[in-house]
Formats: sequence, C-alpha cells, structure tokens
Amino acid sequence: MVNSSAVSKDNRSPQEPYTPIQVPELTDIITHLNEEHLDELIAFASVVTDRPEAELDKLNLQLSAIYAEGFALQAQPKPLDNRSTTSQKQVSQNQLIFIPFTTSITQLEDLLTQYILLKQRVDKKLGKKTIKLTKQAFSVQSSTMVSKNMLRLELSLPDSSTSQNADNDADTAAANQSNSSPMPINEPGYAYLFDLEHNIQDSQKRDNIQTPRPHCYYTLRKAWQTDTGRHAWVDVFLHGDTSGGVWAKSLQAGDTVLTKREVPEKIEHLQEGQALLIADETSIPTVARLLELWDNPLPPLVLCITGDTGDQAYFDEVKRNSEVKSNFTIVPIVTAKTNAGADLATLIDNKLGDYLAQQPLVIDKVWGALEASTAKALRKRLKNRLHLERSDMVVKVYWRHD
Repeated sequence: MVNSSAVSKDNRSPQEPYTPIQVPELTDIITHLNEEHLDELIAFASVVTDRPEAELDKLNLQLSAIYAEGFALQAQPKPLDNRSTTSQKQVSQNQLIFIPFTTSITQLEDLLTQYILLKQRVDKKLGKKTIKLTKQAFSVQSSTMVSKNMLRLELSLPDSSTSQNADNDADTAAANQSNSSPMPINEPGYAYLFDLEHNIQDSQKRDNIQTPRPHCYYTLRKAWQTDTGRHAWVDVFLHGDTSGGVWAKSLQAGDTVLTKREVPEKIEHLQEGQALLIADETSIPTVARLLELWDNPLPPLVLCITGDTGDQAYFDEVKRNSEVKSNFTIVPIVTAKTNAGADLATLIDNKLGDYLAQQPLVIDKVWGALEASTAKALRKRLKNRLHLERSDMVVKVYWRHD
C-alpha cells in the first residue's frame, strides 16, 4: 500500500522542497491526467488522506504539479450548492495533497512505471481490479472480416503457457501472478497492449525500420475455454494505413503476437439503472461483449457511430447470439467521415436529445469510448443534458486523431 505516513495529510506545506521536472511535455501530461484519469487521482488522494472517494469527488481536485518525488494535487471547494457539509468543514480553502512515488524518478520515462506501480497499490488497497504489467504470447489462428472495415483475429493461449511478470516490485509481482485466469472470459473491455514491433518483417528489422507506433491497445471481443487452451477474438478496425491496422492485416495463421500490459475496463457502475452506451468503431467490440453479458434488468440504449453504413452490421452477430438476454435498442449514427472532433460530439448529443424527446427514458448511467477530442467535448454536453454524477458517467478515450 501507499506509505501515507511518509507525508502529511491535507496540510503538507507547498514550500516543502521537491525536485522539479524540467521537460516540455510535462504540461501536456498534467492536462491529460486531469482530463482522462481524474478517477485515479481521486483514488490516490483517498488512500493517502484516509478519506472516502465519494467525499473527495465533491471537491475540485486537480493535479497541479509533478515532481521527481511524486504528484501534487490541489483540492478546492466547489460552489456551495454542490458541496456537502462534511466537505465544507474539512476544506475551507485551497489545500495540497502530496502523492509520493515509491522511488523518485530521474527521467520522464520513469514516470509511467511509477504511476502504474502507484495505481496497483492503491487499487489493491481499495479492492479494485487493476492494471497488470505482464507479458503473454498468443498464437494467431485465423483472421476474417466481420463487417466492412472490421478485421477479426482469433488468438489462442495454451493452458501450459505462463505469463512473464514485468514488475520489479515483489508485492506487485506476486499480486499479478496470483491472478487465476491468464485470459479473462467474462470481463467486457479487457484490454491488452500489443507489441507491434515484434511482428515487423525481418527485412525491416535488418534495415532498422521502426513502426510509427511500437505498441497499441486492443480489447478482447470475446474469450472462451477449450480442451486445448483459451481462445479469443480481437477485432481491429481498419481505417487508413494506421500502425495497428497494418500490423493486423499482416498477421497470418501460426504467427505469434506479444502483449506487454493488461488493463480492465471500468464498467461496474452499469449494473443497475437505465444505461446509455456510446461507441464508435474502436469501442463497439467492448459494447458487443457488454451486451452479451448484460445482467442489468433494464436493457441499455446504444448509440453506434460509424463512418460507413456497412459497419453497422457488426451488431447483427450480437443480436443472433442466444446468450443475449437484453432487448437492447441501437440508434445508428453514420457520419461518412472519420469519427473525431467536437462537431461529432454535437451530433451525438443532438441524436440523443431527439431520441429522448420521443421515448420516456431517464438515463442513469453512461459508458462510452471515443476519440480524444470527441470524448472531451461530449462529456461537457452529456453533463449539461443528463445532470449525472461524475462516477455515473464514464466517457473514455480509446484513440487520438493525430
């Protein structure tokens, strides 16, 4: 767990000496963590301060600085009408919460490692599923097109295979190795970080030609157990000559693909209440598995955004699946262009507004995953339209249009 005794609680002095990190990327990193990982920052602060996440969620909590020794979070009271009595008493002015790293970082490359180790410890303390730094080797069985632009890879993992733990920390390594399942079967959105460079052609390796992106996340569309081992579908959306698309199209039966990291999806809030699911081509595999395993008695509303009408057929397989217990509704949104940007967020919000004006639905929970600029703009629009708590509305970034 995080050594909370190593720092003061909420009143650590901002004048305490920390070592600044002088790199031009730092401002972008801080912005990214504040916009995309606020729930993790709140969890870090909860463990360090021994205060419930729900209480800290009622404050304006922002990452203000990153030092060699750790993070500095600034806690500010929200406007009075949104603030609990408890929070009002405990936070009457701006206060600093310092989150220490396990080991001070000496270069920017160390930041991700320390962040992951911190997240693992905090998640363990809070009883949450967490990221795993493990390496696994899958064998490609086949590749087929399942919609106009979606390529399905079938991968296998023999029962005799063992994952290699990439953690140097003994406690974290033990926690990773204690996981009983090398491939989760009932976890929608479970993502693997695939090592694209491993499958570079020998001629490229010989000439030292690197892929534009050395690795890429893809989610498990579905996983299942057989007598010979575990099998999985990984569906890759092919849009232009992207690193991931070129990698996926190059794979043949018998090839080995490597993964370096595993990340569970945040979907626990969808277990009750009326849910809205929002997906573009990169996240419809997650939504498809969610629908197949849906155990909420209320069927979800699904907004499916594709550039091509032909990719709306992706959900036909889900509708035919006898395991699907939910009579879900899909609202198609076909854009005829790359699905990114604030204009797309406006289109999605307008489509949702039109639907809700005709149907007696009150949305309680939201899960969505889209392009970065789209997700950022859509969060603001959904907050204004649905008036949900932050913990009830998860709109994630699955890719970036750059």
